[in-house]
Amino acid sequence: MAKIISLLIGVVALLCAVVAFIPLLGWANWLIIPLAAVGAGIGLIGRSKSGAALNIFVILIGVMRLSLGGGII
Repeated sequence: MAKIISLLIGVVALLCAVVAFIPLLGWANWLIIPLAAVGAGIGLIGRSKSGAALNIFVILIGVMRLSLGGGII
């Protein structure tokens, strides 16, 4: 069950991250990164490597987008 929840959170976070690449919507990454962190935690608790990997990938995308936009220095 935790595997499915982690994957669902990862897919939702990934879709939101794609939308956050639109100019002036980069601030949404500040909400997406914690959401993906929760999903990664659930994936690790449920021993789901695929769910945790997807959420870690989303976190990396969000951090990269924030660094490009000047949100993280």
